[in-house]
Amino acid sequence: MDISSELRYPTKWYSKLVVAIIAILFFTLLSSTTVSIFLVYRILTPTRSQMDLNSTDFPGRPEEFAFTAPGGTQRTGWFFPGLRGAPTVVLCHGYGSSRAELLTLATSIQDRQYNVFIFDFAGHGTNQGHTTLGFQETRELKAALDGLAQRDDVNKDSFAIWGTNLGAYAALAVAEKTPAVRALILESAYNRPTDFLRLQVTRSGLSHLPWLQSMTRFAFDFEHRADRDVPPDSTGLGATKGVYKLFLESPDERELAVSTHSLFLRAPEPKEEAVLAQGNYAGMADEAKRGYENRILSFLLANLPANPAAGK
Repeated sequence: MDISSELRYPTKWYSKLVVAIIAILFFTLLSSTTVSIFLVYRILTPTRSQMDLNSTDFPGRPEEFAFTAPGGTQRTGWFFPGLRGAPTVVLCHGYGSSRAELLTLATSIQDRQYNVFIFDFAGHGTNQGHTTLGFQETRELKAALDGLAQRDDVNKDSFAIWGTNLGAYAALAVAEKTPAVRALILESAYNRPTDFLRLQVTRSGLSHLPWLQSMTRFAFDFEHRADRDVPPDSTGLGATKGVYKLFLESPDERELAVSTHSLFLRAPEPKEEAVLAQGNYAGMADEAKRGYENRILSFLLANLPANPAAGK
């Protein structure tokens, strides 16, 4: 019996069964591939949170500050001046958010004489493009720090970085290679961009589809193959010895709370850990925001004062 002929024109019951199974697998694979490509595109192109704001209307008299991101792309952010020569606190927004949602946090920190800088990552806020869930964002944050260090009104050797999820990943990755970062505040951090990708696939409600998690991971890895050798944040934690670190776990982000706690356990001293009553600063009520701001400020004032001479 010619097997190929039997599969093309099945006459036996078992041949028909084999052909049916092959057809089901083929269409399952085809549908999963189509959905995974579309889903990866949607995840890497989040709805941009953008507000039409004029910085001249803000309290704290911020100024537009431009820096050059990798590839020659110009990025701008808002620089809130504090005490001349004081440390600069860089605020890194989360996935699907923007710098505009951090304005009240920026001004509350500036009120304590710190310089503060906020900007939008690629694919967020005022910027076109798409997110890479951490790879490009790390390079953009490093470029921002390099640009700020050229100013003559900041302490180029003293930076603090606050970040949540996407911003937390970039903050830790940059701090591990940048001695000028003296303090870190990480909320809902993750270890690898693919960890956050998996979480977003789960949240899509489509993760039950066969092979979808594996195929979205393959599509993401292929798209970012130039970054395939980037190690997870946990491998460089040893370089943060001596950097003051505050790890914040949010009950709103259970899986990220687990990864944040894991990073905390592996991090060298000095370090602190806190479990928040509520995460997502942008979505907090005013009273909750004030409590959150006070937690951040107490950490900064204790470990990286804006004016060390004032405490002597």
